[in-house]
Amino acid sequence: MALLRPLLTALALLTCRPGGPLGCALPGSHAQVSRDNLVLLGQMRRLSPFLCLRARKDFRFPREMLEGGQLREAQAAAAVLRELLQQTFNLLHTERSSAAWSPAPLHGLRSGLHRQLEALDACLVQAAGEGERAPGMHGPALAIKRYFQDIRVYLEDEGYSDCAWEIVRLEIMRALSSSATLQDSLAIKDGDLGSPSSDSQ
Repeated sequence: MALLRPLLTALALLTCRPGGPLGCALPGSHAQVSRDNLVLLGQMRRLSPFLCLRARKDFRFPREMLEGGQLREAQAAAAVLRELLQQTFNLLHTERSSAAWSPAPLHGLRSGLHRQLEALDACLVQAAGEGERAPGMHGPALAIKRYFQDIRVYLEDEGYSDCAWEIVRLEIMRALSSSATLQDSLAIKDGDLGSPSSDSQ
């Protein structure tokens, strides 16, 4: 959790900066979907983490890039959030992940992530339509992509064992737990700052 907390702190603060909001608000259901996703991940547990202590690994979340002030606009923060959700979705949308976990909660989790990605994409498109420059794949967003690549390498090295998937499940829970709070912040702050009443004052 300590490795992912800088992501939450750095990105949430960005939504409060003047001139930094996306200009659109994530739907109110976005936060509820995040909470539902965490419940589903909890239901996917197949064995005790205490049986997998030897399989633990520090995936080295790139917190130094986030603490270095590279994210200067809310749109860049949203791009990082989108990459986090997309990479999580990709990781869970494979034949091996289907074999590792029960189908019902896994399907629900995939569906929830897909809904969140659609909402975030719509928000980014709206912001781009209002003259904002679309963020590219660089810096922190690229670092998150590499972070997930390390997770995939770990799974392969561990032979996609039950313990390896359990360690990854816990890692995903930490990531989505942080991003859930971030999404609350984006939805509230952007909704407040981008609303007509705020613009007229």
